[in-house]
Amino acid sequence: MANIAINTTQNVNLDYKTAGIGERMLAFLIDFAIFWLYLFIVNYITSLIGTAFSDNWTVFGIQSLLFLPVSFYSLYMNIIFNGRTVGKMLLKIRVVRVDGLPVHWSNYLVRWMLRLVDIWIFLSSVGVLSIIFSNKHQRLGDAAAGTIVIRTKQKVKISHTILEDLNEDYEPKFLNVTQLTDKDVRLIKETYRIAVRSNDYQTLTALRNKVEDVLQVKSELYDRQFLDIVLKDYNYFTQKL
Repeated sequence: MANIAINTTQNVNLDYKTAGIGERMLAFLIDFAIFWLYLFIVNYITSLIGTAFSDNWTVFGIQSLLFLPVSFYSLYMNIIFNGRTVGKMLLKIRVVRVDGLPVHWSNYLVRWMLRLVDIWIFLSSVGVLSIIFSNKHQRLGDAAAGTIVIRTKQKVKISHTILEDLNEDYEPKFLNVTQLTDKDVRLIKETYRIAVRSNDYQTLTALRNKVEDVLQVKSELYDRQFLDIVLKDYNYFTQKL
């Protein structure tokens, strides 16, 4: 199982584990069971219809029409549920783009079209082999679409990013925090977290003094209060842009 770092549109690096071959196969089998259940229901309905129509072509036409939704199952499920089918939801895996951008419907379309080669024509052998021997565990459809399948079981804590929880009525106190960059804030927050965790008050004070110098402000707040507000103010202004 490989790790992959995805840089989001907010310049936040998130580390994920790619879904293993076992998880992907089990998700596929769950979806395949839904596929056969649907076919069983369609067959039952059309057998009832067949008793009302003596024309076999009419029954065949109705069967073909009812078969269309399941033919596009993985395509529209991925589009509607943001890279997840029922099987992927249960296994807590999903499709994302390698570059961190939102997945476009055209990416899902490419993946869906290449299922014919990856899964159906060669009895899944092509897809399985490409997943096993790919560094990012991609089948051919993933490689062509620029996507990967990741595990979503692990939760990325907001404290691991430059983001902060803000109340809707939050009012910023330091208006010039926009002088900082995402890189500056990420460094401030990481140093702040480490210092607090280790009770390193000397580092907290040094960090606070450095931030005050950069922002050209003076505050009567305690070190932790000051740094916490600076981080929240930065998030407030960047989220408003």
